[in-house]
Amino acid sequence: MVNEVTCVAIASRICFALVMSRHVKKSPSLCTDRPLDNADICNKLSLLRQLLASCFGPTGRLKQVHNSIGGCVVTTSTSSVLLPAISSAQPFVNLIKSSILNHVSRFSDCGLFAATLCLALVERAKQSGLGGNVAIGLNKHLLGLCVSYLQREDCGCKVKLDFGSSQHLVTLARSIISSKPACVLTEQETLHISKLASQAFLLTLPCANPGTVTLGRTVTASVEGHSVLASAVFPGLLLDVTGALCPHKAESLNSSPMCVVLFSASLAGDLPELGDGIVEVPSGVDTDSQILDQLLELGKQAVKDEVKLFVCQKVIHPVIQQYLRSQGIIVIERLGVTLMEPLIQLTGAQPVATLHSTLPAKAYGKVRDLSIRQFGSKTMLHLHPPGESAICTMVLCHRNETMLSELKVVCQKTENVLRLTLREPSALLGGGCTETHLAAYVRHKSMNEVTETAAVLGCSQSEYLLGVEGFCHSLESVAKALEHNGGNSFIDLTHAHHWTLRADVMSGCMEDMTGLCGCGLVEGSPSRKWTCLNSKYTEFSPASPSRDSPVQPRVLDSFTAKLNALQVAVETANLALDVRYIIQDVN
Repeated sequence: MVNEVTCVAIASRICFALVMSRHVKKSPSLCTDRPLDNADICNKLSLLRQLLASCFGPTGRLKQVHNSIGGCVVTTSTSSVLLPAISSAQPFVNLIKSSILNHVSRFSDCGLFAATLCLALVERAKQSGLGGNVAIGLNKHLLGLCVSYLQREDCGCKVKLDFGSSQHLVTLARSIISSKPACVLTEQETLHISKLASQAFLLTLPCANPGTVTLGRTVTASVEGHSVLASAVFPGLLLDVTGALCPHKAESLNSSPMCVVLFSASLAGDLPELGDGIVEVPSGVDTDSQILDQLLELGKQAVKDEVKLFVCQKVIHPVIQQYLRSQGIIVIERLGVTLMEPLIQLTGAQPVATLHSTLPAKAYGKVRDLSIRQFGSKTMLHLHPPGESAICTMVLCHRNETMLSELKVVCQKTENVLRLTLREPSALLGGGCTETHLAAYVRHKSMNEVTETAAVLGCSQSEYLLGVEGFCHSLESVAKALEHNGGNSFIDLTHAHHWTLRADVMSGCMEDMTGLCGCGLVEGSPSRKWTCLNSKYTEFSPASPSRDSPVQPRVLDSFTAKLNALQVAVETANLALDVRYIIQDVN
């Protein structure tokens, strides 16, 4: 009796608590006026800028991120991996993160450049004391100067790509791959992967196809525990068949074109796999045996039609597998949705999505021949296309999982960047030279039209000069962020290229420097003059390096990706400067 009373009392308290919870007054939203005047928000933006800038370039510092509520540890310096791993409760920070990640999702490169420049512009506008509307107007005007200059044919920091040679493609690929230190590659390994990435890109370009051109695909297969130099690119498609295929089965097949059938429907024999709707089963009928009989009929038809490769996206019933293999057919199950489209392109097969009809003749595809390739403990079945195909497979090897994961991400991004060259066959000088060259150009252009432009923009001449200096300083700070070892950054007063000097070398010895600039296009000489980055110097019109010079740039950036990153950085900074209130629902 006592226990019953106690239970009733506890139940009553729970019901009362639930009722009261529905009647608790909601807390008012938290409103922050002029967020850039808030010290806490400014400190978080400054910290984010320092964190991202420290990842920038080939000698950037790695970041290890671990969520306190669990999950894997992330070690990276890549913006597309790092930014999603960083969580923040501050909407202002998340606004900038979202903008940068949207750029990276579309263009694959220059995420750190965009983020660093954006945050530098916000910080400089705040320090200059310019009004929000004035800073926004000036940034828009100066961005227009940059974009129009970069799109000119005589732009001094743009290089036309020569598709008659693979040199520029390899240089562009190498610049991207070498900027990701988490890949932990030697010079030889970096060059090897760069050549493979360029080769894979070229293999995805169809040749002599009339009409609409459809680009192929590069499928990436990863092998852990082997040397990076063991990585390779193969025309065709490699499928992992470790433990599911005896090598002699594939080797015994002749090299004539072989028939392929591909199922997107599950062949596991489960009743739910038959689809939605009502299934009427007469009394006493064994549904499992009925479905298995239907599957066996499909198998018998495949044997009759001389199918040699039987592939299913999902699971195949063990009995069907045994039957097909006994007939000399290679069976691959659990292919996965990712490999379906490349396999369709390679073989011409049409995926079969139902078990209720016989296999139509148009569903079959062809492969020229099959071969087995062994990578460590992995057994790969190599499918050779029956004719010309723009499908290839890149097998990436590395010493451990973390390095391999980063390398895989970087190679996929490199492929996307190389594809952008088809839209615009140009590249920008890397190594910070584009940033310093642009800064010098903007200074020179702006100083010659101070009175007219200030009047058009509706600001004073002093405000205009402050805005120009802040914009150019922000560009130069991105170039300066490439140096992480305590060295000094300089700009030459002829071409406005970026130069670095080791920390143990006195800056007074610059006249004796005979090395190369950041992009490798300009060589130092005793007659050349330099000045420290972010220092005052007399404005000048930066000269373009001779186009007849045999010297080729050693570091290139994607023109399309960087141009968009520049626009995103300025537009996001302007958006941040324009925010008057942040309203947060704290319930």
